[in-house]
Amino acid sequence: MLAQILHAQGIESVIVERASREHVRTRLRAGVLEQGSVEMMREFGVGDRVAKLGLKQRAIDFRFAGESHPIDFEAVCGRNTWVYPQHEVVTDLMTARDASGLPVLYDAPVTRIEGLEGSQPVIHYEQDGKPVALQCDYVAGCDGFRGVSRSAIPADKLKVFDRIYPFGWLGILAEARPAIKDITWGCHESGFAMMSIRSPSVTRLYLQCAPDEDAQAWSDDRIWSELHKRLDVPGLPTLEEGPITQKGVTAMRSFLAEPMQHGRLFLAGDAAHIVPPTGAKGLNSALADVKVLGRALAEHYRSGRSEWLERYSDTCLKRMWLVQRFSAGLCTMVHQFPGDNAFVRRLQRADLEYMTTTAPGRLQFSENFTGLPIAA
Repeated sequence: MLAQILHAQGIESVIVERASREHVRTRLRAGVLEQGSVEMMREFGVGDRVAKLGLKQRAIDFRFAGESHPIDFEAVCGRNTWVYPQHEVVTDLMTARDASGLPVLYDAPVTRIEGLEGSQPVIHYEQDGKPVALQCDYVAGCDGFRGVSRSAIPADKLKVFDRIYPFGWLGILAEARPAIKDITWGCHESGFAMMSIRSPSVTRLYLQCAPDEDAQAWSDDRIWSELHKRLDVPGLPTLEEGPITQKGVTAMRSFLAEPMQHGRLFLAGDAAHIVPPTGAKGLNSALADVKVLGRALAEHYRSGRSEWLERYSDTCLKRMWLVQRFSAGLCTMVHQFPGDNAFVRRLQRADLEYMTTTAPGRLQFSENFTGLPIAA
């Protein structure tokens, strides 16, 4: 997306990608886009398919105490989210990049980055087993949590905030029709569960489990039994069952490194921050980062001014700490923590009731879930 933003401003870039083209195109990940992410795709010329294929979501149904408590965020704040899988977003961007004629270097793992405090940093990578050096004006570290970009910042210049949660999500993909049209969250004493829609005939479902759980130890019957227990409520349609085509366990953590820049290196997305998946903020936060960075680089090349670039980290961190607050707070509210006593669980219930049954609670959730403004 950053390359697409820069191309729209007439700025050349090179994408250096450690994986193969096919891996990048087909890798399955989350699929909920904030309204601002969809608007960004439209603004920079890659929004046609999301407009045709994306499924608009206007509400989340929170289920607890045997009842349904939907929050209609379209009615509350006039904004929506869209179900549009990440591999489709990537496909749209790859198609646009191909049309630009600008390079993407696949199967090219970066080994180190040098000269960040000089005028032209150098990216060292390998291609066809041979070392290659690429000189550039700026480096955008969009290489994920385990990439090399963050490690290029001296340790004494970086402050890290980290929290690892004592549970994970067992995620499945099922050939089953969604029972209702809204994303459904089960906040149950046995643990969290969620039903998300991938298409009119495919659902993505999650169960809270131990972070080191073996997904294959869960039989299909056990999975459906737990999902029914945590998600079904009297008077509403029960979950539709179907063949389970994919299983996997996702660990959960909150992580943020600051600052998000050093010299001519700018971190974006998972290279700088991780959020638990409850708020659907990972992909959307990465897109928010690169919108800020893309506009700052465009301003620099257009006018020679660097004020926006110098403020990049502060601008992104101001928004990102609010995103962390929302994601971590929501994660704490809907999951069962080992060792929690009855008092803590009643506080969780009180938070859920306030969020779903009061106007201020519904508004705060809706504004955060559909996406905070991007300062760019």
